[in-house]
Amino acid sequence: MSATLLAVALSLVSAAAYAAAAVAQERLASRVHEGESGILRMLGSGAWWSSVGLNASAALLHVAALKYGPLTLVQPLGALTLVAAVPLGARLAGRRVTRLEWRGTGLTLIGLGALLLTASGPAPDDTLTVPEALVVATATMAVIGVLSRPGTRPGLRHATASGFASGVASALTQTVTVAVTDRSGPLFSPQVVIVAVLVAAFAAGGLLLSQTAYRGGLGAPLAVVTLANPVAASVIGVALLGERLQGGVGGILLAVAGAAVAAYGVVVLTRSPRENAGEAAPEFLPSIPGQPVEPAALHLTRP
Repeated sequence: MSATLLAVALSLVSAAAYAAAAVAQERLASRVHEGESGILRMLGSGAWWSSVGLNASAALLHVAALKYGPLTLVQPLGALTLVAAVPLGARLAGRRVTRLEWRGTGLTLIGLGALLLTASGPAPDDTLTVPEALVVATATMAVIGVLSRPGTRPGLRHATASGFASGVASALTQTVTVAVTDRSGPLFSPQVVIVAVLVAAFAAGGLLLSQTAYRGGLGAPLAVVTLANPVAASVIGVALLGERLQGGVGGILLAVAGAAVAAYGVVVLTRSPRENAGEAAPEFLPSIPGQPVEPAALHLTRP
């Protein structure tokens, strides 16, 4: 099996695990009332730790994929998380996927598919230097700080911040993976240790930000995460790691058009109507130990 096919296969399994984790996070986040942090409640929930385990498993598969494929190939495949998560979330809520959700999901995937067509290349061999990694980390933290400020539409802003954090974590992870498997230097070099610490920080930050974003529903925030993630990672790959979009000027135009279609898909998902509380089917949902299940809190809503 070629390196590219192996990267694609690992990315597909990783996307499925991320989808299951996203649905679990949204179900738990929907039970936290506005103004509550819910941190202690989640830490005492076996369901939340299960979602963390799913995220960790997906992340390990993603790390393996980044060893065999460039960021511009692996990251857009994360769009398949959206394909699995939206219908799965609807199933667990005891309702059908709405037309707007199907339309928004489809447009987002078509756009990201166009981006994927322009992304290919050999297994990565370049890495970020420590100064480059620190500059990327500083800039990303500044952007996340702006997006996380109090204000309107916190769900989508937190989702964007989560996508950026996860995308940067993936780019930094690729540096760690390539450096560790290169065997030309020490296993625990300063570069590996510093970048690994940054990876852990951004991965944890992305998880907590997504948990906050999913309080308002799954479809639109997950679409924003799915779009922001490859954008952040691909910018780093093209700007600092020598990766290139295929097809010259035509490839660049196709990538821009794909990004525009995907963005419009996200807008469509934000317009998905609120579901009636009576349509929820709590019997499909895992309960949090010691906490009653309230039907009115379990339906998917738009932020």
